[in-house]
Amino acid sequence: MQFLGFRVLIKRLKAIRFMMADKTVPWYKKALVVAGIVYLFLPIDIIPPFLFPFGFIDDIVVWILILWYLSSTLDKYWIGEKPKDYSRKFRGKKVVDDVEYDVDEGDEPEKGETDRHA
Repeated sequence: MQFLGFRVLIKRLKAIRFMMADKTVPWYKKALVVAGIVYLFLPIDIIPPFLFPFGFIDDIVVWILILWYLSSTLDKYWIGEKPKDYSRKFRGKKVVDDVEYDVDEGDEPEKGETDRHA
């Protein structure tokens, strides 16, 4: 997948929000995003920001490196939200798999009948 396309970069930037909300993402990947945000707002830069067009080059390079490192993780969140992983929620619990059942029309209560078990 291409990396330096403008649309790709924008989609990956938007995907950061969903990645940060996902509890299955390792802490160090989230810490990298936080460190990038801190570096963006820190007054100490490699190139000072008062050298206007050149002052933001180091910030852009840092964020391109962060997006490049996290590209495989961020690509999972392009559509909006990665499908939830329920493996932690059901860990250690008994789950019945591969069960087939049919609902017969004869099993439905007829008109006027009420459920007396409720």
